[in-house]
This record gives sequence, structure tokens and C-alpha cells, in this order.
Amino acid sequence: MKPKVSIVVPIYNMEAYLERCLDALLTQTLTAIEIIAVNDGSTDRSGHILDRYARQDKRIIAIHKKNGGVSSARNEGMRAASGEFIGFVDPDDWVDGHMYETLYEQAVSEDADIVMCTYIREFGTHAKEKMFQLPEKVSYDGQEVRDHLLRRLIGPLNEEIASPELLDAWGTVWSKLYRADLLQRNGLSFVDLKIVGTNEDSLFNIHACYHARKFVFINKPFYHYWRVNDSSVTTGYKPDLKEQWFSLYQFMEDFIEANGLPSEYRQALHNRICLNTLGLGLNTISPGNKAPAYKKVQKLSAILRDRRIRQSFSQFETGRCSHVWRIFYSFAKFRFAIGYYLMLLAVERLRKIAR
Repeated sequence: MKPKVSIVVPIYNMEAYLERCLDALLTQTLTAIEIIAVNDGSTDRSGHILDRYARQDKRIIAIHKKNGGVSSARNEGMRAASGEFIGFVDPDDWVDGHMYETLYEQAVSEDADIVMCTYIREFGTHAKEKMFQLPEKVSYDGQEVRDHLLRRLIGPLNEEIASPELLDAWGTVWSKLYRADLLQRNGLSFVDLKIVGTNEDSLFNIHACYHARKFVFINKPFYHYWRVNDSSVTTGYKPDLKEQWFSLYQFMEDFIEANGLPSEYRQALHNRICLNTLGLGLNTISPGNKAPAYKKVQKLSAILRDRRIRQSFSQFETGRCSHVWRIFYSFAKFRFAIGYYLMLLAVERLRKIAR
């Protein structure tokens, strides 16, 4: 019998977390599922753990492949999926037992192409829910999907600029359930992280939302996002991040151009580029970057002098930001590298306290 939901799990060296993830999926109240677990060339015991689970429960389909990165593993999983809907779970995370039953029921009853829930950031000693200032349930139909979601995935406008921490909160794929036909009919796939650095999820969702007829948002946190894993692709110093993010921006710009989207989309992209100077800066001052402080300041200065970043800041309204962020982005806008550096150090300290 065809499964209702296929859940794709890309796995690379996750022996410490994999059992927790698979146990949560196998105890879903929606039992008509298949778990497409793709071992992406792990060198630890992940493959052995996966095979043991696959022998114990036929709903787990184990795929072993050479290492190609999380995007290639997800793409492989999508190709193997046979469910009516497709979801994604990262192997160091876990989900509530009723997550997929709830999302599937909403997808069917609302005839939705995409259903999204919220999530909880797990720090080991404590947890924090990612808050969305929206009702318990919101439905977006037809053009509303583009007006309210597609543009937001490109970047923020107006009052949205005041919350840079929410820049990619809508862009995660693991908080969503997608109609399989939507993905297959439009040939959607993930771009390699070696090309775009991060945000392959947002890029995927931009294309998905462009083609979606209906999107339903459920303001309940069913997904648990583990923030303690030092080997995660979202942690550590990335020396090529600026060039990779510029490739991401080019993908977005090409998408806007190819689909004749209005000028507000370009402004949203400019705003994304400006807000992302926070991420570029934090990456530069990361402990993984062993360069001395003065070299980090030099690199920060080079980032702020970049033509594309200067062009975006020429259109950026710092007045939309809260007081602290207004100071931070004013330093970035006027290329005051020392102030930018000191603010980044303060942000990093506050992030550690907040965890």
C-alpha cells in the first residue's frame, strides 16, 4: 500500500543522535509512512545503526551512497520516495509523535500543497520555541502564497527588517510537509551547499512556494531542532561563505528576473544582503577562524567595501531596525569596520548567554 508520507533523512556521521531521530519517527501516530534514510558515506557507525533499524522495521528504507553532501542525500531520498507527501528530518533532530499525522490531516482537509509547523530550538540544558506572531492557523491561497510567503523567502520588507533573527525562519524544509506531485512535477531539487554555503532550504522553498496553490501554517511547535551538535553543517568557520552567499543571491536574482517578479522582490533581496552582513560577520569572528583580531577586522572591512553590499546598503532603511540593530547596521552601512567588529563580539557573547 502506498504510504501517505515519505520522510527523507540525510545521514552523515550521526551515530550519537541517529537512534533518537529514528525512534521518534517510528513512533509516529501516523503509521502509513516510509522513512527514506540516506547514509551519505558515513565513516562512523551510522550505517550499521541504520541497517539494524531497517531490519527491525520495514518502513525504513536504507540507502547507502558515496558522500556528496546533505543536498545530494536529500535529492536521492526524494527520488526514492513513493508517498503522497514528502517531509524532511535532519538526523540530529527529532519530532513530536503526532507531527506527521497533524500535518497530513491538514494537508488533506485543506487540499494544501505545503503545510508548515513551528519548532523548538534544543540546547541540551534548555529549549526555546521559535515564536511566530500569527494565529494558531493561517491559510494562504493562490496569489497570497506569493505575496505573503514567496517574497518573504527572498527577503524582508518594511517592519520585517526589525527582526533579523527571523530572516530564514520560514525557509526551513524540516518544518514542512510537501505534496510529492508538487516537487516531482516541477523538478525541484536542492542546490549543493558547496555552491550556496547555507540557505539551500530557503532556495528550495522559493521554488516550491512559486508553484504551490495553497500553503497552510500551523502555529504549533512539533519539530525539535538540536543546536548542540558541533559537527552540524550550520556550525564552524566557513572561509568561502561570502562567495557562496553571493552565488545564492545570484540564484535569487535570476529567479526574480526569469519570472518577471515586481520590484519589491529586488528590494527584499537587497534587504537580505544587508541583514546577512550579521551572518558574514559572525562567521568571520568565529573561533574556528584562527586569524588574529586585526586580520579579522581587515576581512570585515573588505566585506563592507564589496560593491554588491554597498549597493544594497544604499537602499537600506536602518530606521526600520530596533535601536541596537540600527547601530549595528549603521556601522555596516557606513563601513565602520571597528564598530562593526565590536558589535559582532557583543552579539556573539549575547548569543552564548541566550543559549
